[in-house]
Amino acid sequence: MAIAESQLAGKAGPLTRTQIAQILFILAVFTAIIKPMLPNIFVRIPVDLILPYDIWLQTVFDFIKDDLGLLTLTRGISSVLEWLLDITANLLYGKRRWPNIGPVPWIAVAAVAAVIGYWLKGWKMALLAGGTFVWVALIGQWKLAMQTMSVIAVAAPMAFFIGLLLGICAWKYKRFERIIMPVLSILQTLPFFTYLLPAVIFFKVGPTAGCIATIVYAIPPMVLMTSLGLKKVSAEVIEAGHMSGSTRWQMLRYVYLPAARTEILVGVNQVIMLCLAMVVLTAFIGMPGLGAKLLSLMNSLKLGRSFEIGITIVLIAVMLDRLSKAWVVKQPEHFERGTSWFARHKILILGIIVFVASIILAQFVQVADHITRKQDLSMGKDIDNVIRTVLANDIVTGVTDWLRWFLITWILIPFRDALLWLPTGSVILGIAAFGYFVGGRKSAFIVVLFFGAIAMTGWWDRSMITLYAVISSVILATLIGIPLGIAAARNPKWSEPILLICDTAQTFPSFIYLIPAIMLFSVNDVAVVFAILIFATVPLMRYTIEGIRAVPSELLEAADMAGATRNQKLINVQLPLALPTMAVGFNQAIMFAFFMVIIAAFIGTQDLGQELQKTLAGNNLGKNFVLGMCVALMALTFDHIIMRWSNERRKALGVG
Repeated sequence: MAIAESQLAGKAGPLTRTQIAQILFILAVFTAIIKPMLPNIFVRIPVDLILPYDIWLQTVFDFIKDDLGLLTLTRGISSVLEWLLDITANLLYGKRRWPNIGPVPWIAVAAVAAVIGYWLKGWKMALLAGGTFVWVALIGQWKLAMQTMSVIAVAAPMAFFIGLLLGICAWKYKRFERIIMPVLSILQTLPFFTYLLPAVIFFKVGPTAGCIATIVYAIPPMVLMTSLGLKKVSAEVIEAGHMSGSTRWQMLRYVYLPAARTEILVGVNQVIMLCLAMVVLTAFIGMPGLGAKLLSLMNSLKLGRSFEIGITIVLIAVMLDRLSKAWVVKQPEHFERGTSWFARHKILILGIIVFVASIILAQFVQVADHITRKQDLSMGKDIDNVIRTVLANDIVTGVTDWLRWFLITWILIPFRDALLWLPTGSVILGIAAFGYFVGGRKSAFIVVLFFGAIAMTGWWDRSMITLYAVISSVILATLIGIPLGIAAARNPKWSEPILLICDTAQTFPSFIYLIPAIMLFSVNDVAVVFAILIFATVPLMRYTIEGIRAVPSELLEAADMAGATRNQKLINVQLPLALPTMAVGFNQAIMFAFFMVIIAAFIGTQDLGQELQKTLAGNNLGKNFVLGMCVALMALTFDHIIMRWSNERRKALGVG
């Protein structure tokens, strides 16, 4: 009966879903073969038929900005943000603004961070939290790091509160949820350049614009996790709240939000991590701090100093991640009636004592207050010299030169030219075939709509160059990441180290990967693909390991009893069951590749990223948004196809 149902589900009229997908794919190939005989409209949309999305959007933006007075409103918001940023800047790195009491000595910040870490998860967390700030100070990057942290200190709480309110509204009002969820999906796939130009136009260049872009970038996961957490509150908890006579506000404050605490705090974790990622990238619009310094070092290819800043960003990211995750699992402390105030707040008292003692120490010991350039322990120049020596080696040069020649001559450029040669209609039919195969008529319609919209923007060729870089990188990443993931999953000794490497690689600032790519391959397509490849390999390895490790032990024992060899067990049992999880990793790799290909525009490409970067020099918000939407629509197409296939596969296996 289950087989009959699956056959019925796969049919569309007299033909099965697979057969229709095959017909669409054959049509795609056929139209490519007969390209010379096709009408021009099927090869490329004629210029006369291109819809002027950018002009329409620019007109709308100008109307909102000028006629509706949004610019005046945003300038007012900007003033409030500047006031908040001045406070955090004054406290953290000594900007001469109100309240004029900073900066707080680095040793005091490190000591308080250690106390917070101890309160959340003991001495190990205290060592991580305090040690991170000690590293930042000793390596001579305190001011840069505090410039970055001063924006996060404002952006993260604001993203949290806005996301919390929107999440509550999405949970409470279904119509609002139906409106906001597609918007959040688009926001999560838009390239980061699309966030930057509106922030520059509506807010002042520098920390204010960087803060706004960071807030908007970090809101979506908070909304999603809040809505999810509130939906998961059990009926028994809700009933108990009603029985106690709680009002609607009391139900929300004392029943729903505490019950959804875990999901909400996971959202907080995501907000903090996205804020750190985005505040580094806002260096492109004049945001000072670690990102700006890293960007300037990239221009001079100083890999050693860049590596040190990358390590600093990684340590800060890991620290914030671990602290927020510890907060998620930490349960509220309860004390017996009559417990003294001092006993209930001993950690707070300890923090105050440590803070005051550090302030006093900093008044008498200069190193405890600040570390000068002559006192820091930076080894950037030494690392640079070592790297240059290694790269100058004849063997290394020979290998990279041959690899660059081989990839450019035989793989990358032929593949790029083939994609550009294909008729627009042929590509859309091919995409429709994949959509129909995984999800039937509805999925085919969605993906055709997405790629059809890209074709009507006039940016088809640039989109295909972007797509070529993404597909090339992900294929190469798959050839590397999947075998490594399988090998690690089959050898428990290697699983944890590789997962640790994956975690570390994901916390590195994304555009730091451009530096080794340029130094190894100079500025060309291989460098772009290499940088994307490093970034995209991580989720492939991670989800391959997780997928294979999640295979039930009972099935493995059954395979052993049936006399299966180790390789037979892998091919016939582990990989088929792990494929849905591995598909999620493949999807993440593609999303990462789309993100990274835009950053790769920094080293000179001919894709949408290059055009997006150019828009930052002007105020053409319409063009900026259209280019961003082209990237988002391609990303959403792959996301829809892969995740739909993954869900279908899970249902077929009975695991989802």
